[in-house]
Amino acid sequence: MFSRWSNSHHNKENDSLQQESKIVLTSWLIVAVMRKCNQIKELRAAIGPLSGRSLKYCTDACLRRYLEARNWNADKSKKMLEETLKWRSTYKPEEIRWHEVAVEGETGKVYRASFHDRHGRTVLILRPGKQNTTSLENHLRHLVYLIENAILNLPETQEQMAWLIDFTGWTLSTSVPIKSARDTINLLQNHYPERLAIAFLYNPPRIFEAFWKIVKYFMDAKTFQKVKFVYPKNTESVELMRSYFDEENLPIEFGGKAVLEYNHEEFSKQMNQDDIKSANLWGFDDKLQCIGNGHSGSDVAPEPVCLAPSAS
Repeated sequence: MFSRWSNSHHNKENDSLQQESKIVLTSWLIVAVMRKCNQIKELRAAIGPLSGRSLKYCTDACLRRYLEARNWNADKSKKMLEETLKWRSTYKPEEIRWHEVAVEGETGKVYRASFHDRHGRTVLILRPGKQNTTSLENHLRHLVYLIENAILNLPETQEQMAWLIDFTGWTLSTSVPIKSARDTINLLQNHYPERLAIAFLYNPPRIFEAFWKIVKYFMDAKTFQKVKFVYPKNTESVELMRSYFDEENLPIEFGGKAVLEYNHEEFSKQMNQDDIKSANLWGFDDKLQCIGNGHSGSDVAPEPVCLAPSAS
């Protein structure tokens, strides 16, 4: 009888302790969320009044990503965001249209996949061995267009995309110059913070190691941690990639079962439809075909003052 009472008393104490722990944890989470909300408000106040597309871009979710990218340091986040707003006002990534960059995509060297990862994220497939042009500026504009397009097609519950990089046919002679690689990394880190969830480099050749030793120094710690090398004979790396992707959706080039062929004509149709969606999102008439080189056009496409869902 005493033993039964003792066990019952002990169980009640455990239940009480567990309940107290849950209350403490919940309280801590509430405080943490409130603190972050206040930091977002402080960042918004620090950057001052915004209008047009800058206002549309700077949603609370957007400001949170910049704060996360700079470890919630308000001054560093403010500087980073201001640099992005300046870049977007001149480069105008939301105005790039598929017909302007389509030639870069003829070989399917970068394209948005028709499937998502297990978390519902948009997937970009990169095939550096399919490089078909030499203009670094056009190469970057093509990538910017597809990053914007990937963001445009994110489900409401997701903010990030996944990259799958296929090294079939890659050689040092066909690789992009170091400058292009550096510019790509800087673009992703500085102007699309916290947009990359994971990047899988599938079966890169040994000679890629020399290229990688240089390129990795351009990456900040957060981006570096998101890059994963996958080798078919390395079970651990293969299992990691498959934890992100359904094997039935994963292309055979990445060790999956899906046979996917890039069809430039069909992909172009899809991108043209997305261009209309992007124009509606940002609030301008896409019939103007307003951008020629990505660095002008404000005279024919004035910034709207109305709010719309963000593509940030």
